[in-house]
Amino acid sequence: MTKVSLEGQVAVVTGAARGVGELLARKLSARGAKVALVGLEPDALKQVSDRLHGESGFWHADVTDHEAMAQVATEVKERFGKVDIVVANAGVANGGPFVESDPVAWRRVIEVNLIGSAVTARAFLPVLMESRGYLLQIASLAAITPAPMMTAYCASKSGVEAYAHSLRAEVAHKGVRVGVGYLSWTDTDMVRGADQDEVMRELRQRLPWPSNKTYPLGPAVDRIVAGIERRSSHVYAQGWLRGMQGVRGYLPGIIGAVGQREMRRFEPRLKGVSTGLVGAGGAADEQRQQGISP
Repeated sequence: MTKVSLEGQVAVVTGAARGVGELLARKLSARGAKVALVGLEPDALKQVSDRLHGESGFWHADVTDHEAMAQVATEVKERFGKVDIVVANAGVANGGPFVESDPVAWRRVIEVNLIGSAVTARAFLPVLMESRGYLLQIASLAAITPAPMMTAYCASKSGVEAYAHSLRAEVAHKGVRVGVGYLSWTDTDMVRGADQDEVMRELRQRLPWPSNKTYPLGPAVDRIVAGIERRSSHVYAQGWLRGMQGVRGYLPGIIGAVGQREMRRFEPRLKGVSTGLVGAGGAADEQRQQGISP
């Protein structure tokens, strides 16, 4: 598809304090976009905003709070005059056996990754319809293939993929394009946080190549930016993910057969697996739930 210049475009990025969101904001800004950063950590968001090339602003909001996000959408339009691009990137993760998982953390993964994405879209779609803009929903390899010990994350990312595909047909005739972005394990705080658990790290290392690698953040975000410029329906942060689409129907059976052997192997060590939210982003979300200021 023809590339759309980002010069003068207004982009909203949720989960922008670090990782994919932070670097994406920087790269969009470097291409001339005005960027609105949304997240739970105002101090970190301000630091990101201060380092951007052009005009920007930041908003402290929980993406699962509809009233807060609706207010953000109103204020972003008042500040910049329009919204052309929204990237629903905010997300959290946890791991561990489902039966022994922390029910609060498990539910929160669903709330942030799935419900929070829908709340974000609900808040910003009216202004995207005005600009005939683009909504990019960040999903994951976890939307394509199931993974033991990641039930909440896989469920949430499968959910946002299906939701975004459904939404695409609803809003296309109103000029809004909807894309889904897929990332494999990418060098972010979330992945590094998950790797701090020895069992989770070893299980990931035993995945078949190329899904057992951690990929650098820069090239992944470059691919996302290119997808935004093309208003792509599918954006693959690692090129090999495109090929996974053709075999995804076979993956649940394969994972079910191979995964049970791995679970049997690791069974004696599963009791010690952490089941809370991982990484600094997870810590910020847990502070929010406890009413602690970030």
